[in-house]
Amino acid sequence: MALVARNIDTGAVVADRVGVADTRATRAVGLLSRDGLEPGEGLWIVPSRGVHTCWMRFAIDVIALDERGVIIDRVVHLKPWRIRLPRRGTAGVLELPAGTLDESGTRVGHRIEFAQAQAGSL
Repeated sequence: MALVARNIDTGAVVADRVGVADTRATRAVGLLSRDGLEPGEGLWIVPSRGVHTCWMRFAIDVIALDERGVIIDRVVHLKPWRIRLPRRGTAGVLELPAGTLDESGTRVGHRIEFAQAQAGSL
């Protein structure tokens, strides 16, 4: 199931092809099997409080969201072999191509809404 992630505060679509990692197995693999993320792609890891980029081959942008979808932490260009420790109140983490957060104007305090992608939009 693919989702669209929209910044409610700016109206920007942050990603229009968001995969969901919501099982122990999919959370463990995350983006490790990928060589990169294309513009518009993302991975919503839930539940998750923090992330690491050990064994990854590319940098990512990361936002930590609380249960209401409010961004409580933001990291741009998190390089491979780094760890972002959990932030209090984090319910899930959205991983995006590096540069996405700056390009979309997405900041701490903004709210992200997920919706099912429309048929034919992928």
